Amino acid sequence: MDVSPLVWGLTIAGIVGLLLFDFYFHVRKAHVPTLREAAIWSSLYVGIALLFGLGVLVFGGATPGAEYFAGYVTEKALSVDNLFVFLIIMASFRVPREDQQKVLLFGIAFALVARTGFILLGAALINSFAWVFYLFGLILILTAGNMLKSEDEESETADNIVVRISRKVIHTTDYYDGDRLFTVHNGKRAMTPMLLVMVAIGGTDILFAFDSIPAIFGLTQNTYLVFTAVAFSLLGLRQLYFLIEGLLDRLIFLSYGLAIILAFIGVKLILHALHENNVVFINDGEPVPVTEISTGVSLSVILGVLLVTVLASLYSPAGKARTAIGNARRHATAYLDSEYTKDPAERERIYRLLLAERDQIVALGPKYRQKARDEEELTELLRRAEASHADAVDRGEAKPDEGTQLLPPRP
Repeated sequence: MDVSPLVWGLTIAGIVGLLLFDFYFHVRKAHVPTLREAAIWSSLYVGIALLFGLGVLVFGGATPGAEYFAGYVTEKALSVDNLFVFLIIMASFRVPREDQQKVLLFGIAFALVARTGFILLGAALINSFAWVFYLFGLILILTAGNMLKSEDEESETADNIVVRISRKVIHTTDYYDGDRLFTVHNGKRAMTPMLLVMVAIGGTDILFAFDSIPAIFGLTQNTYLVFTAVAFSLLGLRQLYFLIEGLLDRLIFLSYGLAIILAFIGVKLILHALHENNVVFINDGEPVPVTEISTGVSLSVILGVLLVTVLASLYSPAGKARTAIGNARRHATAYLDSEYTKDPAERERIYRLLLAERDQIVALGPKYRQKARDEEELTELLRRAEASHADAVDRGEAKPDEGTQLLPPRP
């Protein structure tokens, strides 16, 4: 599939235009997006990506079209998995709800620039050295193995080396000043946590590229398709975050599904490398006659694995319990944080979510009710949130309700 410089230019201009539109019309003015707003715009960006894929099918042919869709679906799934880390980073930095959109958009823009660099580097390596397919395949298989290791949430840290260096070199504050990156503290210009959280997300984006880029090159070696699949998977990620935030903890089997997909693509890359082999210590530098995995099979495997893992996660009682407990912990922390939001309606929304999460835990039965009560940190958070809400009702700042006890009853 040959792509003219004009088409490249129009594509890049269109993607940059979408990012600028997102900033000027949605992110520049700090606000908490509603579920309806997030759903509409997330659907729009997915629709644009699908329409682009249909265009590739019509003008490029069946094979490039299938390669684009396989790449887009894989990159989108990896992007959703990355949202888990974004969630932890923003919770660690206590980013105000109204300003989370700006942080996410920066992360998306930075990821797009960084991954474009990795794409160009990957394409240059592939064109020059056929053995790179072995390296990419090995990276994906090792990444798949690491994803299968059980890790506690605490192992995900926002305090990466770039953040630590930034804190040492530049005078920083412990508080936010709206969405400003710098402020004046004790008469000196100081960096706010808003800039630090952007640095943290930018640093993690670079790490994400090490599995993202080899994965997409395992599905297509066409640089234009690689770039567009990556770009369209990132566009709309901000809206998707606010749309499925409450479901992120529920997708307990997603990492297993992604591990299977990455391992599958890794094997596909190694088979391709063997087919094109010129490494002297493998078959005397001659190609190895192996069966390669077609794009159609790749797309079917990716969609099938994602469908099974998502459905298994959504219908699993353990997934439901983990969602409710994890969200209750996060929302109770946010409700008690006076800097999290200045919007009374947003605080009321958070408390309603806490009540809904309590009801979910109760509905799952005695086993999961006891599991929630056994978590001492969560129990203490819920008690403090309940007391804080009662004080707000007494002051007339919140609506009185029946049955507002947050802690699930004993089994």
